[in-house]
Amino acid sequence: MTNRQRLWVDHGGGRIALVRWGEAADKPPALLVHGTGFVAEVCDEVARELASRYAVYGIDRRGHGASHQPSTERYHFLDFASDICAVVEALDLTDIFGIGHSAGATDLLLAAKLLPRRFARLFVMEPTIMDPRAVKADGAGLSDNGNAYARGVLRRQREFDSAAAAFQRFRTAPAFAEWSEGALWAYVRHGFETLPDGRVRLLCRPEIEAAMLGPIFEAMEQVYAGDERSNPFVGLSGIECPVRVATAEKSSPIYKEMAARAVALIPGASQWTFEGVGHCVAQEAPGLALAALEAFESKSG
Repeated sequence: MTNRQRLWVDHGGGRIALVRWGEAADKPPALLVHGTGFVAEVCDEVARELASRYAVYGIDRRGHGASHQPSTERYHFLDFASDICAVVEALDLTDIFGIGHSAGATDLLLAAKLLPRRFARLFVMEPTIMDPRAVKADGAGLSDNGNAYARGVLRRQREFDSAAAAFQRFRTAPAFAEWSEGALWAYVRHGFETLPDGRVRLLCRPEIEAAMLGPIFEAMEQVYAGDERSNPFVGLSGIECPVRVATAEKSSPIYKEMAARAVALIPGASQWTFEGVGHCVAQEAPGLALAALEAFESKSG
C-alpha cells in the first residue's frame, strides 16, 4: 500500500496542510485539490493509483482538515488560489498535472493563470465558474434561495458520539450515499477531530463553510463582484496549458452550466462527461476518474 506523508507550507500567517502519496524522486508532480467541505484524503483511492507514475500531493484547502482557518473574510477565490501558488513555490513544483474538484478545480484554474509556467495540464471536475462577460447589473445580490442555503449550513450537526456514528449518519445522507466505503471513512477520519470524551467534531466548522459558500453561490448566480483584488474570472481566458473540463451525468444542472462557462472562457479547453455518476466522481467511482485522467494524459502528451 502506498504510504502517505504529511507536509506543511507556511503562508498568510498560517499553515497549509498537504498529504504526499509515495516518494517524490524522479516523478512529475500531480496536485489534487478537493471540493468544499472535504479533505485531501477523500482522493486517496485515485491518489494511490497515480502514485505509481507521479509524486502525488493533495492539499487541505484553507478552512478544511489540518490547514489553518483564517477569519471569515478570507475565503474568496483568490485566497484559495494564493494558497496553491504558495504550495507550488515552496515545494518548487513544475510540470504539474493539476486535478481539481468543484471549488478546488477553480483554485487550480486561477493558480495556473498566476503561475503559468508551473502547470503542464489541468483536469477540472465541475469547477465553480462565472462568466464575467455576462455579469448581472451592478448591485445585484445573491438570491433568496442562495442566502437561505448558506444560512442553512450554520445549522449543520457539528459533533457526533463517535467516528462510527458520524460514518453512519453520512452513509444515509443523499450527498454521500454513492461514495465508496473507503472514501467516506477517509472523510470521517481526517475531516473530524476526536475530543477527549471520544466524540468527534467537524474540522470545517459550519460558520467557515458558510463563509466559503457565499462567494461560490455568487459565482453560480453571476453576481460575484470580487474583493479589493477585483473579479478573478477575467483571467481564465489567459490560461496557457491544456485544460479538460469534466461534468457528471447525475449532477445538478448548475454544474453543467458552470462547466460550459469554463469551456467558453478557456482557450482550447476540451470536455469530458462521466456517465452514471454524480458530482463527487473520484469518491463514487475512482476507476472512472482514473480512466479519464489517463485518457487526458495521452491526449495532452
